[in-house]
Amino acid sequence: MFDAVRNNKRIAQIILALLIVPFAFFGLDSYFTSGPGGNEIATVGGSKISMNEFDQALRDQQDRLRQSMGGQVDRAMLESEAMRRSVVENLVNQRLLAMHAADSGLVVTQQQLQQVIATVPAFQEDGRFSLERYEAAVRAQGMTPAMFEARLGQDLRVQQVALAVGQSAFTAQASVQRFLEAQLEERKVSELKFSPDAFLAQVELPDDAAKKYYDANPERFERPARLRAEYLVFDENALLKQVSVSDDEIRKFYEANTARFGQPEERNARHILIEAAADAPAEEVAKASEKAAALLAQVRANPERFAELAKAESQDPGSAARGGELGFFGRGAMVKSFEDAVFSLEKGQISDVVRSDFGFHIIQVVDIKPAKARPFEEVRDEIAEELKRQAASRRLAEQAEHFANLVYEQADSLQPAAQELGLEIRQTDWISREEGSIGGFKNEKLLNGLFSDEAVKNGRNVEAVEVSRGTLVSARVRDFEAAQRLPFEEVKASIEKQLRAEEASKLAVARGEAALAALAKGEQASGAWSEARVVRRGSPELAPAAIDAVFGAAESKLPAYAGVAMPEGGYSVFRIESVTRPELAKDDPRLQAVSQQYQRLIAERDFNAFLASLRERYEVEINEAVLRVAQQP
Repeated sequence: MFDAVRNNKRIAQIILALLIVPFAFFGLDSYFTSGPGGNEIATVGGSKISMNEFDQALRDQQDRLRQSMGGQVDRAMLESEAMRRSVVENLVNQRLLAMHAADSGLVVTQQQLQQVIATVPAFQEDGRFSLERYEAAVRAQGMTPAMFEARLGQDLRVQQVALAVGQSAFTAQASVQRFLEAQLEERKVSELKFSPDAFLAQVELPDDAAKKYYDANPERFERPARLRAEYLVFDENALLKQVSVSDDEIRKFYEANTARFGQPEERNARHILIEAAADAPAEEVAKASEKAAALLAQVRANPERFAELAKAESQDPGSAARGGELGFFGRGAMVKSFEDAVFSLEKGQISDVVRSDFGFHIIQVVDIKPAKARPFEEVRDEIAEELKRQAASRRLAEQAEHFANLVYEQADSLQPAAQELGLEIRQTDWISREEGSIGGFKNEKLLNGLFSDEAVKNGRNVEAVEVSRGTLVSARVRDFEAAQRLPFEEVKASIEKQLRAEEASKLAVARGEAALAALAKGEQASGAWSEARVVRRGSPELAPAAIDAVFGAAESKLPAYAGVAMPEGGYSVFRIESVTRPELAKDDPRLQAVSQQYQRLIAERDFNAFLASLRERYEVEINEAVLRVAQQP
């Protein structure tokens, strides 16, 4: 079974990918022993998952998200209920698989462990297993080799379970072929539209229609609680205007970084290349070298012919047509041997034959742009901006905690913090909890704080929240309106417009259905058909409902007709004029691609069903009370 795990990694990866939190070497003892009671996050078949395990798994998942997103992750997302619950569910799934593996008597031998360990790149040196690197890496994780191998063995047993489920996924070739043929089938169709707009003039609403609708649907006209807020943003940009730098500081920075503000020397050269690859046979190399030497003699005898000879003899397709000229370039742009030769020559001087991985070169320096520094006045503003940002960044780090303390300790107003730190108090328009944002930041924790009783009833500042990296925001409520039902007069016009649209759509559907019935009898239907077009299943040109209708129409007699009520209202009749099916060879590569996708779907379905059966076998309890405590900010 272990060999199957090793030799069928793709299927195992499909299954293991379903567990968002990877098998991260949780302690072996923790799978089957019960720790002190009272603070477990979940219990699986009597085996407890401790809060320590949950906290570590949550931190690991948060770190992975930060790394994958370059550190730009909304803190509210990292602390969200969805994140915490997904970690708990994955810990439960891991424990279920581990218990099943133990009950099934799955075994990983010491030899098998050694085979896996020897293939881990982190334990290798010069492509071979290094005992020293292995022991050092394990110690860095706070483990002994015995502990590590016990935990690795546990993970491998779980992988055996995953693979056993994954290998059961089977796709019949005939099913795959029928599926792909159906996806690639093309139908040429024309469309006859019955738009609601064309029937609006025929709609007459009773005088009390809008009022009846308003009374019958009170929940549709409730406006959620909303508020207007004032807020402070504490970030680097807010501090920039408070920072100044002197001319002396700017000058010192300029003088200490002359290389940074300089323009390095550049040279314009031309060359003649006689190709000879680095691994070319000796005979070929000798022949190329001999030809280069002969050309060198010609250009030295008559340097004015360099461009002419380059056009005629150079084997560099990029520069030969230009007489071998390469344009200006600095150090680092060319291979080392070529570059060293160019920067050792004087203007107009011709090199000896130079060998590179491309062949043999004859080089002439056409022109030289000497290194020069950008004038101080040219870069003064650039340096000043950089020094200001450095100072603002330092001040931000130093005063972030002070900002948070100010808005918390003087919670009746944002004015003290604004005055002391030189910040601008800004204001929002009306916002709701679900759709609001503060200063362009849609942060769940900040909005929840604003809509809390403490902020609404007591008028206190919301504690500073890090809405993005290096940006803190605090806010307070200026005006608040509780959820309320909108007055009828305010929504009457929109209700009437909606009701008219609905009635017009009903008329359009009725007219479309009548047209479809007439066409089915061989009669004509009034209206303008669109130009015929070819569509496939999944074509973006048609709505999914229209695709279903077009490809669900019988093709025994063409033209065939299909009709469907459209999601946006109204009705469309489709005339199917022709049907084209592809002929797929048995070795068509698309069949293999579809088969793999299909197999993955089946494997995922089977694995989820397997986990569900394990949950029935081993009783699972999640401590919702402890989880809610964990979710508090």
